[in-house]
Amino acid sequence: MMENNSRAQRVADQIQRDVAALIQFEVNDPRIGLVSVTGVEVSPDLAHAKVFVTSLGAGDIGRERSEADGRESTAALNGAAGYLRSLLARRLQLRVAPKLRFLYDASVERGRQLDELIDSALAADRERHS
Repeated sequence: MMENNSRAQRVADQIQRDVAALIQFEVNDPRIGLVSVTGVEVSPDLAHAKVFVTSLGAGDIGRERSEADGRESTAALNGAAGYLRSLLARRLQLRVAPKLRFLYDASVERGRQLDELIDSALAADRERHS
């Protein structure tokens, strides 16, 4: 059982690297924009893969716009999932390439929000003690 789990993790890591490269160099959809593949979860039978992505470069515009960009990018990637799967099948040495499902990963955005909250709390504390 442990061998299967480590194999699934190795396949997930390889899919993460390959899908990131394929999105960057092979997909020309302007709705996707600049995305980062933050993680991949593969089912135990290697038939399905959840690909977690986050949208980059929209942080200057604000939180709502960034999340909207991320959701739009995810929808565009799900539309291109079949094409990406066919390209991925050529790279992976598996019997069957997993079906890809893209999901928006908001953890980067939540981390940025927490950083801002901590910074504002520290600034308020400094102001109170000055």
